[in-house]
Amino acid sequence: MLELENCIGHAFENKDLLITALTHSSYANENKAKFVQCNERLEFLGDAVLGVIVAEYLYSKFPDLPEGRMTRLRSELVCERNLSHVAVELNLGENLLLGRGEERSGGGRRPSILADAVEAVIAAVYLDGGKQEAEKFVYKFILSGFEAGDKYERDYKTELQEFIQRKAGQVLTYKLTSESGPDHEKVFTVDALLNGQIISSGRGHSKKDAEQAAARSALEELR
Repeated sequence: MLELENCIGHAFENKDLLITALTHSSYANENKAKFVQCNERLEFLGDAVLGVIVAEYLYSKFPDLPEGRMTRLRSELVCERNLSHVAVELNLGENLLLGRGEERSGGGRRPSILADAVEAVIAAVYLDGGKQEAEKFVYKFILSGFEAGDKYERDYKTELQEFIQRKAGQVLTYKLTSESGPDHEKVFTVDALLNGQIISSGRGHSKKDAEQAAARSALEELR
């Protein structure tokens, strides 16, 4: 347990919280007579705590990011795949308390079980050490790669679409107007049209890049 606490980065005052966070419902069901509590309630709380911490981080770090894009980024950061990777990093699978059947079927390697355990651990840290300790965990294991810029790429097309949808009946399209240069160094030019009228143009070495450039230019004009 001490080794796991060192990995998590938090020494628990209440060790029972960590044990509960590692207790799967299958184990609790097999040990009802001992009144063993599973981690489902902690998982529920941890999901909410994680969501708040990530939302506050995105809100503060990217003040110009629209709500829709922040929602998608938060979903990417707290998805089952990412959380299960955190569980593997912490070796949670080896520490989980599983029922005999769940253990035989490889439950300690199942992404859904691992992700749920991470959420439960976040709740346990939060209850034992407060929000600041929970934030340390989330920043270290979930936001560290994002902080380094590995996952964020601004999507101007989505931002523009969300911006114009504030008014009903708006139709945004993109039109390739030219391409030039040799095959290995082509330059594409794209117009962004709002309700059939050109509002901006953009250039890039791919149609996608040109559309992003046109969307960025349009946002600068319309805002």
